[in-house]
Amino acid sequence: MTMQYDRHLLEIDLRSIPAYRFDVVIIGGGVAGDAAALTAASEGKTVAVVTKSSLDNSNTNMAQGGMAAVMTRGDSFKSHIEDTLEVGVGLCDTSVVETVVKRGPDAVNQLLYLGAEFDSNSQGDLDCSREGGHRHARVVHAHGDATGREIQRVLTNAITGHDLITTFQNTFALDIVTADGEAYGVVAQDASGKLVLFSSTKIILATGGGGQLYRETTNPTIATADGVAMAFRAGATIRDPEFFQFHPTCLYIAGAARVLISEIVRGHGGILRNRHGERFMPTSHPDAELAPRDVVSRAVFRQMIATKDTNVYLDLSEVDSDPHLLFPGISEMCGFFGIDIAKDPVPVRPGAHYMIGGIHVDHEARTSIPGVWAVGECASSGLHGANRMGSNSLLEGMVLGGAAGASSALQSGTRSRHRPSRILRRKLDATPHGIELGISDLLYSMKSLMWRDVGLERNAELLRDAKEHLSFWYDAARRLAPSHPRAWELVNMLTVANIATIGATERRESRGVHFRTDHQKLSDPCHTIIESIEVDDHCIVSNTSHVGVNQKLTYG
Repeated sequence: MTMQYDRHLLEIDLRSIPAYRFDVVIIGGGVAGDAAALTAASEGKTVAVVTKSSLDNSNTNMAQGGMAAVMTRGDSFKSHIEDTLEVGVGLCDTSVVETVVKRGPDAVNQLLYLGAEFDSNSQGDLDCSREGGHRHARVVHAHGDATGREIQRVLTNAITGHDLITTFQNTFALDIVTADGEAYGVVAQDASGKLVLFSSTKIILATGGGGQLYRETTNPTIATADGVAMAFRAGATIRDPEFFQFHPTCLYIAGAARVLISEIVRGHGGILRNRHGERFMPTSHPDAELAPRDVVSRAVFRQMIATKDTNVYLDLSEVDSDPHLLFPGISEMCGFFGIDIAKDPVPVRPGAHYMIGGIHVDHEARTSIPGVWAVGECASSGLHGANRMGSNSLLEGMVLGGAAGASSALQSGTRSRHRPSRILRRKLDATPHGIELGISDLLYSMKSLMWRDVGLERNAELLRDAKEHLSFWYDAARRLAPSHPRAWELVNMLTVANIATIGATERRESRGVHFRTDHQKLSDPCHTIIESIEVDDHCIVSNTSHVGVNQKLTYG
């Protein structure tokens, strides 16, 4: 299955724009990007952290539940590793899982050193909670349900206070510039609206996920899969893009933005019920409400269909303490809509939550493009496999973000003798008079299509319909897109939506978060690999293949 894409979002003469030179350029300011920045700077490197919005607008900042790490008596690395592998359904990279889990306590201690205020019990020990897929209480949290906000706070303070780190907020990264296939820099539009080049042979993508591909999502509006699209256009290998995790419990208030109701609520005894007040999870999985997220999400989805309701209901009346004190943020949010979480059922439904597949990286977070690394949600590291276990993502960001920062800082090499083409070209046809791109309309159509056809349950007919529409819409968007961030986001989302649909079509089995109603059995475990090759100055053709889980790739 092939598709053609433009190599660049804009045609730019590199001689006409200013250049900022840094040892390491990091795109994204969440946990993974900040951890990478601090590590690279600790090695004496000058670092630029470039963020599309403000430094505190990230998926990290919105994370409620916590960060998984072995910090309590009775728990063990072995148990955390086994739980992660089981939830990943055969596609985890065991060595990556072992590395990340064993570095978990150090990651927690690093955050404590930076000033993080995690919740503790009366004995002064960390108060850890249990979430779905975990056999032990190992989820470190802050202020009940505001862990991400606390982690973002201390990391943002750390990078903005570091002499070797410069931050560029409200700066939209458009494309990776390469010279003979190697990193040369990143073209971006800065806060004033001017185009600039961040010049470096060491680029780390930490751009987060793409929840905005879907109509229902817990992600902020900036989560538009920019890093994956940018890397794909530059020739990076993409792995398992069909795996997208849906969180089972998003607050559902018609007309209001969907907001996450953390899994930590079910960890404390929250129960899911349908419109008739019936509890349904015990018949869906032995672990009931604490089953892996894909199981709970599909069970909720099927209850909505069976009961002809827009949602199910989360009952907090039996949690093990006062829910207003346990979950102050959730209490305040629901209270705004007149819901008393201690006695009123909370309307919830699934929403797109975490992009598991992404840019393929090796054990040092290197991509297939020399000089480019990827970490966090935009990367496919091998930690999550076919399904992410709750609270492993903040852990991944801290551990592998640090690894990427170290690898980029320690990799020897100077700027390539080769320079990129003076002009980054993009071929466009003349637009007929009166035709323009309706960004809002096309965006809504794409999000609705992805929710319907490439969502919780998929089949060949739905995926074929999605592919036809997405291909047509992408072609229209790339031809008509004005030079504006909203249009660039739309092109990026359509690019990744196409890639995800290709992956979902090729994976003819049900595994983890990918559920095919027409192929419900497991096949031999393998990864979906989507590669791109530059044919000329203007387009890329993608090729799809499958590789076994034991095939190890090393880049750099």
